[in-house]
Amino acid sequence: MLFSARHPLCATKLVEVGSAVKKAVVLVSGGLDSATTLAIARSSGFETYALSVDYGQRHRLELECARRVAGAQGAAGYTLVSVDLRAIGGSALTDSIEVPKDRPVEVMTEGIPITYVPARNTIFLGLALGHAEVVGAFDLFIGANAIDYSGYPDCRPEFLAQFERLANLATKAAVEGQGTFRVHAPLLRMTKAEIIREGVQLGVDYSLTMSCYDPDERGRACGHCDSCLLRRRGFQETGLADPAPYQD
Repeated sequence: MLFSARHPLCATKLVEVGSAVKKAVVLVSGGLDSATTLAIARSSGFETYALSVDYGQRHRLELECARRVAGAQGAAGYTLVSVDLRAIGGSALTDSIEVPKDRPVEVMTEGIPITYVPARNTIFLGLALGHAEVVGAFDLFIGANAIDYSGYPDCRPEFLAQFERLANLATKAAVEGQGTFRVHAPLLRMTKAEIIREGVQLGVDYSLTMSCYDPDERGRACGHCDSCLLRRRGFQETGLADPAPYQD
């Protein structure tokens, strides 16, 4: 097999010419990063199975965006799983806690923000792992980023490496020797501008995506939450226009 020259967790396995098409489960949230990740998986020769999670987030628009992104990119399957994390709470995305606005970029990485959802990526990857066993996939893709990651601990390479290890200890498919699970985080070491450039080259339609934590009832992004600020800065650095509708 061929690998990219990036960090091992960033490496995307390329399917050899003449080999059977391999399947991958891709976590798709409806945002910019996951849309790019799906495109990277597909361009690397994987038959993609998109998985989204309705976890009780503040708005459902991102789930509709995820479905459209999966359809536009020709995913072989799209699955929506419901796990209501509002029962746990503790996050501005699942609880009645105000979403922080207009924070300087340097402040975003000073601590873990209130938009962190407890154990979210652990849960998401667990669901992706289960889905992978059912569809016969051994590759999991997640749009985690260790640069513009807003201080989330479950976007760090150390976490992803440990989950990959867990996947190969806790599954029937791995224990029976059917294959080895791999967690791919192709955006891990990329800036937002680099991610956007990569997506544009792969034909990602960013008008289908929603990155905002707190959009209005018309589906317009607030433009002031951490996610909006990082997205807008990324587009500004590329010199490209952001197709997302903003309230301002």
